[in-house]
Amino acid sequence: MNIAYTIAQHRGDTDLLLFNVAKTLGALGYKTAGTVQINTERSADCRCDMDVQVLPAGQTIRISQSLGPLSKGCRLDPEALESAVALVDAQIENGADVLIVNKFGKHEANGRGFRDTIAKALSYGIPVLVGTNALNEEAFVTFSANIAQRLPADEAGLVQWVQSHTGETALVA
Repeated sequence: MNIAYTIAQHRGDTDLLLFNVAKTLGALGYKTAGTVQINTERSADCRCDMDVQVLPAGQTIRISQSLGPLSKGCRLDPEALESAVALVDAQIENGADVLIVNKFGKHEANGRGFRDTIAKALSYGIPVLVGTNALNEEAFVTFSANIAQRLPADEAGLVQWVQSHTGETALVA
């Protein structure tokens, strides 16, 4: 199976990395499916807003909820995330060259989110590239039955991995 993941060092770096990978692959003519995360900084007393853009250039969905400046809990809006999952599932059914999942996070670690979408893409022979973090890496490795390849957080290397795991290079004529 063709599944890989990456973890960037600093907060938000994986989001930006996968956004750029998706942009590069799209420019090369690959039919991307999935989501990339776009964070919008807010005032100093609030954490950023988290949005996902459904690939290739689809709907942007706010997946964070405002819980107030003193909140310590998870700000994920599970209903919004599941809306993004449904849109990506439909894309997978219509065919894709690669599935990019911005984050295998707590929601996925607990059995929800993009788990079934990842499995579906793999069953269709679509390579899957996932971002995660150190907190959820073990859950992701377990989910992937220890077959996922960890790749360095390097745009060129991630693009090359996708190219090497798709049938043909989908370069635009």
